[in-house]
Amino acid sequence: MLHDSHDLSAPPPTIVKKLVKSLPFWVIIGIIGGIFLGALYPEYGIATKPWTIDIFIRVLKWLIGPIIFLTIIYGIMGLDNLKSLGSLGIKAVIYFEVVSTLALGVGLLFGELFRPGHGMGLDISALDASSVSKYTSNTTENVESFKGILLHAIPSDPITPFIHGNTLQVLVMAIVVAIVISFFSRPLKNKIIVPLEKLQNFFFKILTFLMYYSPVAAFGAMAFLIGKFGFDTLFNMAFLVIIMLISCLFFIFVILGIICALAKVNIFKFMRFIAREVLVVFATSSSETALAPLMRKLELAGINKGAVGLVIPTGYSFNLDCTNIYLTLSVIFLSQAFGIPLSFEQTISMIIILMIASKGAVGVTGSGFIVLAGTLQAMGTGPGTIPAVSVAALLGVDKFMSEMRAVGNLCGNSVACMIVSIWDKKIDMDKFRYALDHPEEFRVV
Repeated sequence: MLHDSHDLSAPPPTIVKKLVKSLPFWVIIGIIGGIFLGALYPEYGIATKPWTIDIFIRVLKWLIGPIIFLTIIYGIMGLDNLKSLGSLGIKAVIYFEVVSTLALGVGLLFGELFRPGHGMGLDISALDASSVSKYTSNTTENVESFKGILLHAIPSDPITPFIHGNTLQVLVMAIVVAIVISFFSRPLKNKIIVPLEKLQNFFFKILTFLMYYSPVAAFGAMAFLIGKFGFDTLFNMAFLVIIMLISCLFFIFVILGIICALAKVNIFKFMRFIAREVLVVFATSSSETALAPLMRKLELAGINKGAVGLVIPTGYSFNLDCTNIYLTLSVIFLSQAFGIPLSFEQTISMIIILMIASKGAVGVTGSGFIVLAGTLQAMGTGPGTIPAVSVAALLGVDKFMSEMRAVGNLCGNSVACMIVSIWDKKIDMDKFRYALDHPEEFRVV
């Protein structure tokens, strides 16, 4: 009783207290502070780079190899598990691969169509690529041709790719290791996976701690960019965020809308049905907060519990549609901003690498940024390629695009669950259509 009275007497958290504890709030403060410093005192804005951007990029580069190696193994092992689940698993795999590849295409299309980085004229040498030179010093072979990329993908030993940050070779090793593990017996496979899982959690914990430094990194990124390249860069960064938003909306309401129409479902009704969960994700910047309520709501709407339990969780490893949009759009933006055009072969290589690297990239804050930097590293470090250090240009706006990724991924996985369930006849369509017409009756508390 005393406990209850204590709870009732305790004042609710004020808006100020909530803001003080909010990482996005401090990122925004960092961005505003960086803009003012770069605009008013350019020389001081430029001077912030060593202890803001450079520190962030150095730690990020250290994490790229291990995180991508472990997540790719988990991704392929997950595919193996999905296939073992029979018809539903196979259809989920097909859907994930097709739709996530379409998402990569949407990012590429909108980046080339609207060209948000055009005219920025950023200088890659100003970002001090020497801060990551120890990762790239032994990776300057000519890999511009597709044949060269394939030959360069084979490592000479298993340690060097991690030391020098050669992501393409890390990808190849992860694929080979995962395929070999998949042939082992279940008991032996579990003995191998358990320590790998603990190791993966360790690196993601480091990444989580690194994200607490993101307000400082955002401050430094904006101060440096505006101090070095002028106030006009701010408009390009804002334009990139707008294009990201338009791309995500296009993907949800046009691409997924067409897929839903083929299944005779209205995309607008479906989005209204999951609107509450979308708002929760937007407010918390995390997909995990709405995962359980979303799964429960889809089950109540007539989708088979087993289908929901399979498709929604695995979708967060294999079907991160708006993360894929972010990845290709960001690469195209950096290509334009730094005046480094991508050849057709480089573009195809990028899509192939992202098709692999984005799988198993679990919904941990910052993992999309890791995959982006790793993809640039995997595309090579010779003339005509975009150095991984260029991702520093995105630090100021990445948090805003992260919000869009979280919301878009929730929408994409919800649609995936519905479509795969319809395809495999794991849904009560009469009950489902009633739920879409009466969403207020299916509110999950």
